[in-house]
Amino acid sequence: MNTLIPTDIEAVVRSALAEDIGSGDITAGLVSAKTKVTARIIGREGGVLCGIPWVTEVFSQLDDSIVIHWQVEDSDSFQPEQIIAELTGPARAIMTGERTALNFLQLLSGTASYTRSVASRIAHTPTELLDTRKTLPGLRTAQKYAVRIGGGHNHRMGLFDAYLIKENHIATFGRISEIISTARTLMPGKAVEIEVQNLEQLREALAGEADTILLDNFDIAGLREAVAINQGRSKLEASGGIDEDLLVKIAETGVDYISIGALTKHCRAIDLSLLIQHVR
Repeated sequence: MNTLIPTDIEAVVRSALAEDIGSGDITAGLVSAKTKVTARIIGREGGVLCGIPWVTEVFSQLDDSIVIHWQVEDSDSFQPEQIIAELTGPARAIMTGERTALNFLQLLSGTASYTRSVASRIAHTPTELLDTRKTLPGLRTAQKYAVRIGGGHNHRMGLFDAYLIKENHIATFGRISEIISTARTLMPGKAVEIEVQNLEQLREALAGEADTILLDNFDIAGLREAVAINQGRSKLEASGGIDEDLLVKIAETGVDYISIGALTKHCRAIDLSLLIQHVR
């Protein structure tokens, strides 16, 4: 599992805090600046934890005297009512950071949990589960980290790190073999993936020696035939209209990848709470 921590956490957290705090947390200001508390983050439902670096950064930016003891680590499963972390420090800072910290932790744990549930269904096959660029604006690296924590793999991070030639590109350019050749000439070091709608286009993409071919909305029979035609020459990715009923059948056709936008697009946050336990 690639758990490389994103490099933009500080900036993302700073933006999130500024959005929430604005000119100041007037409600937390009702509490004495001298008050110290111990608080716990508790799971209200089970899931896969993800988001520790973002929570740590939230409280570090607010008050670096806050101490967090994590009882569960990123990628660990937790149960309902389980204590996930204990925080000790100034009451004002902990209450000010509560919502922002939980927003990150709930969202990313939700993404990791859903990814884990999907990935586990195809674990008996060599097919890899991929995410897409269908992420929340400003949270791409965070959500893609969550996918990795959940056992999935990242597709492109953006428009810059690999070619993905889709039907609109082909429609405005022309022949598949020519657009692949042009891509290799312009950026020789970049991987070239191309989307195809049918077996005729698949054969064109194979003739053009695409690195990966995205089989868009192929049915099961079409996927099996595509795998047979390919004979291992290019990597094959199935995408489009993939639901849980078809997931395993698609993986068992022998495609190399299945990409699912819902991993990051259909966000369901895990229910977590931060509750103060002791005041001093």
